[in-house]
Amino acid sequence: MSSQAEAPTIPLLTPYKMGNFSLSHRVVLAPLTRQRSYNNVPQPHAILYYSQRTSNGGLLIAEATGVSDTAQGYPDTPGIWTKEQVEAWKPIVDAVHAKGGICFCQIWHAGRVSKEEYQPNGQAPISSTDKPLKPVIRSNGIDVAEFTPPRRLRTDEIPHIVNDFRLAARNAMEAGFDGVEIHGAHGYLIDQFLKDQVNDRTDKYGGSLENRCRFALEIVEGIANEIGAERVGIRLSPFANYADCGDSNPEELGLYLANALNKYGILYCHMVEPRMKTVGEKVECPHSLVPMRKAFNGTFLVAGGYDREDGNKAIAENRADLVVYGRLFLANPDLPKRFELNAPLNKYNRNTFYISDPVVGYTDYPFLETQAP
Repeated sequence: MSSQAEAPTIPLLTPYKMGNFSLSHRVVLAPLTRQRSYNNVPQPHAILYYSQRTSNGGLLIAEATGVSDTAQGYPDTPGIWTKEQVEAWKPIVDAVHAKGGICFCQIWHAGRVSKEEYQPNGQAPISSTDKPLKPVIRSNGIDVAEFTPPRRLRTDEIPHIVNDFRLAARNAMEAGFDGVEIHGAHGYLIDQFLKDQVNDRTDKYGGSLENRCRFALEIVEGIANEIGAERVGIRLSPFANYADCGDSNPEELGLYLANALNKYGILYCHMVEPRMKTVGEKVECPHSLVPMRKAFNGTFLVAGGYDREDGNKAIAENRADLVVYGRLFLANPDLPKRFELNAPLNKYNRNTFYISDPVVGYTDYPFLETQAP
């Protein structure tokens, strides 16, 4: 220690080398579905939204972005399968780079969490299964989401879906993104293959743990070969039960995947805490991501209701390399700065998370310097 009094180091605000990327801090913007990409095309108002949340050397993961015309499950979520979509992403990514940020595109396929109105020609959504998804009460506690019963993918169709992910990753590079995060969490298509509560297949993509993980790992391999493993991350939620997508042995599933991913040398693994079982608040939970953290060789990101204190502890105790923030980062575009100063945080407004307004609940949360003293 030098003789001058030094401010205590805040673990979240220490630099970190993630592969070829030099991060100035460990506070990451979560991939937040925003439903403001009209007709599945990213809009100019997203330029402000993402640039507001960019800091020099900060990592942002863009919202879940569909890999094909069968991937959508919600209105006005962006895609990256057409030329128009790729072109629309370019100024958004450019705005992040202009402020020194690093931007990854989360690519997803909703699978059975969809209905015919979001599908080409009004067809049934595709999945690992033909088991229908029960209606779900929306996060506002009032509206009910209903889903069209899915169509089970034939074995010979699965390579085409893997290829859709590969092409989406290539398109993300064309749009200027620094890398992609494969969305393998929260009950969407990849998770529908991973979890034994949903996957009832009898072909090489069902049954054993190895078979259920095959689809996810084929996507990882295809994308790593296409854009380089050093630009690939994956998000997983082995413990979660979103969209009736649970597993009988989540620890075994998470560990198997953490070890299997090492073979491909990908950049990072982003896991959701066991305490986030369903949409909403944290629950007390005896389980931990530490075994997966120890097993995985690359950068390990954690998410799931973290606050400043939680995040600092996770870094200080070496349970994670980076901590991913959603609601807090939405409501506080200058979140790393607020963490540095231990400043009070704006409260998020859940009612405006998914409205289609280009400003309200999107780019109108105040920065510290714009707030009245």
